[in-house]
Amino acid sequence: MSASEPLHLPPSLWAATAVPAEHTPALAEDSEVDVAIVGAGYTGLVTALRLAQAGARVCVLDAGEPGWGASGRNGGQVIPGLKFDPEQLLAKFGPVQGEALIDAVGSAADEVFELIKEHDIRCDATRKGWIQPAVSGAAMLTLEQRAEQWRQRGVAVELLDKAAVSRRIGSQQYLGGWVDPRAGSLHPMNYARGLARVALGLGVSIHGQSPVRQLRRQGGQWVLHTGQGARVHASRVLLATNGYTDDLWPGLRQTVIAANSLLIATQPLAEELQRSILPGGEVCSDARRLLLYFKKDAQGRLLLGGRGPFSEPGRDADWSHLERSLLSLFPQLVGTPIEYRWSGRVALTPSFLPQLHEPEPGLSILLGYNGRGIALSTLLGKQLAACLGGSSQAFLFPVTPIRPIPLHGLQRLYLGAGIAWYRLLDSLG
Repeated sequence: MSASEPLHLPPSLWAATAVPAEHTPALAEDSEVDVAIVGAGYTGLVTALRLAQAGARVCVLDAGEPGWGASGRNGGQVIPGLKFDPEQLLAKFGPVQGEALIDAVGSAADEVFELIKEHDIRCDATRKGWIQPAVSGAAMLTLEQRAEQWRQRGVAVELLDKAAVSRRIGSQQYLGGWVDPRAGSLHPMNYARGLARVALGLGVSIHGQSPVRQLRRQGGQWVLHTGQGARVHASRVLLATNGYTDDLWPGLRQTVIAANSLLIATQPLAEELQRSILPGGEVCSDARRLLLYFKKDAQGRLLLGGRGPFSEPGRDADWSHLERSLLSLFPQLVGTPIEYRWSGRVALTPSFLPQLHEPEPGLSILLGYNGRGIALSTLLGKQLAACLGGSSQAFLFPVTPIRPIPLHGLQRLYLGAGIAWYRLLDSLG
């Protein structure tokens, strides 16, 4: 794509129902700031907001607009924690760092909802909990152990048997599950646009349609060259491009697998269907290897998402596996039209943990949320802003070197093979 071609917002439920976007014009002239941020998703916007609150001059640059990437396309589920259970984190990081990490990620959803309340961000935020149901006896045993570990840390979890999980979800497909009351739901594009509004009000300059083509060190500063020819001079730089990371910094794109997550949304459900499917307003993602995740939006549409092919989907048929899954879970929806289909890229890391890199003085890179981006990016953006502002508090995760994934160029092949294998295991399980 040439520098003159605008990067339009892809169609989605969230794009169609979002509040109007803030004015974030392309960078037209050179500027000098304390911190320049590449990427106007949650990570970039939260970090910018927090830095501005501390008095820093901040500029955010994006090739599209705030929320253009996965921050404006995800499933809208605010789930605390990581892919690892507390005991696994203790084994990985030891008792001191492990407990600190458990406490922090366990409160990640709090960070989101407190920020929304503090700045009156209108994004349909609700906090009714997260149901994680099991499709097999082995998965149910894992969920029972997970729930118990969080219960021991003071979380008021619930365990659900088959009857209870069927009643809470509205599907007969699951054997049981657990409920995490800390989780919730929001309109992801409105959250991104709300963060942009707050950041702009604090003096942050945000420029859409401003792809950064070159990043280099000059004297004691960093210089960012945009597609329009304008430059930003900054003492510090943050790259926050996650699943849409390109080749701006050598080897960085090869450190993550940018996997497509596909979503569909029905038209608003009739009142009877509303009462039978997730009547309590929880969000849900199940315990398969290739999980399905679903929730209702503020207008009563049912959204369902799951893993898709590596290539960008284009035809309605590319979402057909999700439509089959929807009717398998909820046969009462036969005949209900699908109103929206869209996709976004999730950044998966080999460790299944977020990655912080500092390959040069004054350059930080934060990416890789592995499907927990709303809560984790809000938490870690706040933490990183404190670190960039000179706080002596250590960042939650260790700084690691940039290590490209071996044979990354073949990711289309091995990701596709892995999806097929996991889908087979799920069906057998």
